[in-house]
Amino acid sequence: MKRSARTIVTLLSVAAASAATHQSDAAAQSASIKPGDELRPIYAKLEDVADGKRLADSSCAGCHGVSGISTTAGIPNLAGQRPSYLYLELKAYQSGGRTNSAMDASVRFISDDALVKVSAYFASLDPAQPIAGAAPTYLDPVQAGKTAAAVCAGCHGEAGVSKTPGTPSLIGLDPQYLASAMKAYRSGQRKSDLMKSMLAVVADADIDHIALFYALQKPGRAQTPAPGDPEAGKASAAGCAGCHGDQGVSGNPATPSLAGQDALYLAAALRAYKNATRLDETMKALAASLDDNASKNISAYYAALEPQPLNIRKPPTTEEWAQKCDRCHGLNGNSTDPRIPALAAQRVEYLQAALSDYQTHARRSPEMAAMSGVLSEEEVNNLAAHYSSQKARAVVFVTVPGK
Repeated sequence: MKRSARTIVTLLSVAAASAATHQSDAAAQSASIKPGDELRPIYAKLEDVADGKRLADSSCAGCHGVSGISTTAGIPNLAGQRPSYLYLELKAYQSGGRTNSAMDASVRFISDDALVKVSAYFASLDPAQPIAGAAPTYLDPVQAGKTAAAVCAGCHGEAGVSKTPGTPSLIGLDPQYLASAMKAYRSGQRKSDLMKSMLAVVADADIDHIALFYALQKPGRAQTPAPGDPEAGKASAAGCAGCHGDQGVSGNPATPSLAGQDALYLAAALRAYKNATRLDETMKALAASLDDNASKNISAYYAALEPQPLNIRKPPTTEEWAQKCDRCHGLNGNSTDPRIPALAAQRVEYLQAALSDYQTHARRSPEMAAMSGVLSEEEVNNLAAHYSSQKARAVVFVTVPGK
């Protein structure tokens, strides 16, 4: 142990100004601790920390490693962790507020005094440091989409604005719709041998990246001819607004916007719905009564409309997400709040699992559920890699005389 003779362990206590505050025996000071009480310091002497070491060596080291540095995937480092956080989490396992079969069995019969001591011991250790090697690289989903979409430009036009009659523009479409359409071509649900072959080697993640890239591009009408009468098409298209939106701009992520779309593509899609080579019962019923002229007129009407920008923002970068996390977890994940865990140099797969557990509510925290709920799988992985690569720093809690 490399700390001073007395380790200040900030824990919970019923009486913020109790005389027990000045005792050096951790057992006497923690006897009345209850979850939800106010924080105050408890002083753990060297012998208290030594008792915590003996308990850690016998009960914790098998999973969390010698000196609290884990060598097991998915098991967190505990060395240098904030003591109040450790104590509160151990109490949560005891109360059922947090569950894990191995941890439940390990802490079930441990006294409150022992929990204080083992928390003090782990807090007194030098924290783990990042594994040596190159700094992690973070995937930019928009750039990844642009790269993956390079082969699409020959048919669908630069930035997704079609210049080829019969080929759809890809801008102005919600990413959810465009991704599902590409996956339907890949599976053969939508018929196009060319699209099926091109998408056969594209992973789901890259399909999502492509859809996001096009969703963020500046919208514009297809630069293709539109045979048909737009005015006649406007009257015929009155029944389409319920799904495809006023002026051809959809408000439903699963339904495509039609404004500015290539007219020949729209007409061909209507024929495909009519003859059931493209399957959708609602569209089949609506297209059944349309002849070729009516389909061309409707298509010309929508082609003449101006597509609108989507209400979609570029996802935050890993650095931008980390700035938000640092507000609670401290600069680069080095928490100075005794109740909030340090993240710096933590095992990457543990951080990934923890964020996923908050997302699914397997681990309960309203604040963390709100923060993690909007993260994609890529963002979870990027954040975990970011914090696991940060230098961990010990923290000292200082008490000063009251005024």
